[in-house]
Amino acid sequence: MFVIPGLLLGVWAQIKLWYAFNKYSKVPVESHMTGAQAARAVLDASGLTDMPVMEVPGKLTDHYDPIKRALFLSSDNFHGQSVAAVGVAAHEAGHALQHQAAYGMFKLRMALVPATQFAHYGYIGIFLAGMFFHLYFPTMIYLIIGVFSVITLFQLVTLPVEFDASRRAKEQLFRLGLVYENERAGVAKVLDAAALTYVAALVSSILTLLYYLTIARNSRR
Repeated sequence: MFVIPGLLLGVWAQIKLWYAFNKYSKVPVESHMTGAQAARAVLDASGLTDMPVMEVPGKLTDHYDPIKRALFLSSDNFHGQSVAAVGVAAHEAGHALQHQAAYGMFKLRMALVPATQFAHYGYIGIFLAGMFFHLYFPTMIYLIIGVFSVITLFQLVTLPVEFDASRRAKEQLFRLGLVYENERAGVAKVLDAAALTYVAALVSSILTLLYYLTIARNSRR
């Protein structure tokens, strides 16, 4: 009851993302800019002229690294001249703009990264401890609740960060003339589909947390 809706939503979000990306990766932008060039233009227009834009292997492995202060684009989006490539590249540049502007939710998300990484590893450790050392059941449940509370908080904070990055991306793409009016809908569909995956992750985390809270409540009866 708790797990299946989250799984179904996650699968649907991934299908929607792949459909939108595959569709608009075949639609060229009239400006003939690559994703790397679009990201470079967005960064330069905001004064981030020293920030590198680098290529990384993989599909949809695009990300902004706030520690290295660098933008990493997957090969398809780095070289691609499509609506999808330009949209994704601008979205990642949007995270760099958040960092530059000291956007509050972005700073909070960065602060939560160490605790969230610890929570992910902690969950694996708790699971293994329960299997091999027969950890006392109520203790294990409360530890898991603590772990998923951290993960859920991180997902909750991530949502506005991703939506804001997409908003900044759309704004910069149109303001700088990198994308034309007839390409606006395609950019929006790609970025909205990507954002939906974060919504699915949040819903899944909330439902998992509720599942363990229900177990804890029932164990006290």
